[in-house]
Amino acid sequence: MPGAALPALLLPLLGLAAATVADCPSSTWVQFQGSCYIFLQEAIKVEGIEDVRNQCTDRGADMVSIHNEEENAFILDTLKKQWKGPDDILLGMFYDTDDASFKWFDSSNMTFNKWTDQEDGEDLIDTCAFLHTKTGEWTKANCEVSFVEGTLCKAAIPYEKKYLSDNHILISALVVASTVILTVLGAIIWFLYKRNSDSGFTTVFSTSPQSPYNDDCVLVVAEENEYAVQHD
Repeated sequence: MPGAALPALLLPLLGLAAATVADCPSSTWVQFQGSCYIFLQEAIKVEGIEDVRNQCTDRGADMVSIHNEEENAFILDTLKKQWKGPDDILLGMFYDTDDASFKWFDSSNMTFNKWTDQEDGEDLIDTCAFLHTKTGEWTKANCEVSFVEGTLCKAAIPYEKKYLSDNHILISALVVASTVILTVLGAIIWFLYKRNSDSGFTTVFSTSPQSPYNDDCVLVVAEENEYAVQHD
């Protein structure tokens, strides 16, 4: 039915508009398990881990957190094949002296770890975690880093709108505006179609059978038949 077909055609357009807002901010990010990841390959000098973290927070993300073996393996594989990362990457983790435990900067739960076999020192203050990209294991070391060869960031999906790039916002707005325009045009066309159908309007494409005689011809024929009957 035409009535059902019109909304069905509009659904993919509405889905496209929603997907544009929900996806990662650009093609330089990689999506996995509901999160967006980016490796900033710029080598920078820093005074501490907060300077490293600022590289991510400036982009609406945070330093990477890892929550299962699949995510750990994905990061390793992407670092080797696509990002070409260094041997060790800082994880977004810090040692909380109040709880005497490690925590993620992004406030997510510590549900997984892959610590290498190493003895902890007596004092874990200012201890951070590093992902060794050759083995996939985590090691503990001092947070007072002065130089990093790259920063690995992670952001949840949907990506916060306030952090979207100007180009991404413009594309999203154009897609939404186009969807609204197409929806309005479709509604107008459907309204005109229904109105013409309800009023019995017949177009040149109608297949209804037409009489070979117009109303005047029918009237003349009827009078002639009546005259003939009266004189028989």
